[in-house]
Amino acid sequence: MMASLDCEDFRALNNYANEDRYPIPRIPHALDKLAKAKYITKIDCMKGFHQNGVKPNSMKLLRIICHMGIYEYTRMPFGIKNAPAHFQRMMDTIFQEEILEGWMVVYRDDIIINSETWKDHVQYIDRVLSKYTPINLKISLKKCIFGQQELLAPGHKVSGLSLAIDQNEVSAVLQKPVPNSIKDMQSFLGFASYYRNHIKNFAHITSSLYKLYSKDVVFEINKERRDAYERIKYELTNVPVLILPDFELTFKLYIEAAFSQGLGAALQQRKVVDGEPREGVICYIPMQLKDSEARYGATQTECLCLVWDLEKLNYYLEGAVFEVYTDCTALKSLLHMKTTERHMLRWQIAIQEYRGNMTII
Repeated sequence: MMASLDCEDFRALNNYANEDRYPIPRIPHALDKLAKAKYITKIDCMKGFHQNGVKPNSMKLLRIICHMGIYEYTRMPFGIKNAPAHFQRMMDTIFQEEILEGWMVVYRDDIIINSETWKDHVQYIDRVLSKYTPINLKISLKKCIFGQQELLAPGHKVSGLSLAIDQNEVSAVLQKPVPNSIKDMQSFLGFASYYRNHIKNFAHITSSLYKLYSKDVVFEINKERRDAYERIKYELTNVPVLILPDFELTFKLYIEAAFSQGLGAALQQRKVVDGEPREGVICYIPMQLKDSEARYGATQTECLCLVWDLEKLNYYLEGAVFEVYTDCTALKSLLHMKTTERHMLRWQIAIQEYRGNMTII
């Protein structure tokens, strides 16, 4: 029997509510924290938002009318725009100490516990569950997993060493025919874009498909676009498994700006796996070029690519010593280049914040 989950129409109320901007963790960053984990547990809070109480003076705003009469919510309902932020704040406050110690990740109503030893893992689980009873938090046992080596996250399969695409998530989409409308194409590209960090040269491959978004372009699936569509489908099922980052090791950023339609880069690390040093990809960074940017010279394009990559990878590279690999000799002297072009000056300032060492390959 499928569990029921009420969701009311609170659009009018949401229009008047002040937005709560409490940060919700990004899924990739949350999964990064599982690096080195040998044991993983996920604890699911039962009907998460309903475990938040509602203040008496707010209950009247949450009245609903149904065939049985008028009712007021005494717990946080689904459909309130600030509910995710409010619930995330509550969970972060309850488990602040555990989060700071680094072995717990909280993403809305999911708690993820990771450890390198079984002894620590059992202690961590006991410590977390001991906080549930006093504050009357409830878990959905059928949605919990305990002491596993892999975790199914939204669209991904993650372990302490790697991050892979969950093929069960992509199989249904890949069986669909070639999109025959702009709406269908937007749906496909939106889905594929969720996995863009897994696909090398994603921006270059999909450039012809994104051109269909232009108002002056007639929707037509020619050979180039059909090939691009099939290439993305192939990549989604055959991409290499990514590795999770180790913030104690040196990051390596390989940049490539040779494409006229898109930029590309790869963030990599060299790790010891099964006693052997191996270099793996943490993520790929794609960038679609604007028409004006596509007319840049080689040096400007390479500079743009580097600045874009640093901005997108700020979470990994800010404050870290890392290596930058490029085939553009002019890029190495960018910080010392005298120029009056505003965008070049902005790029120089942006790059100065980082501690990367550049190598020409």
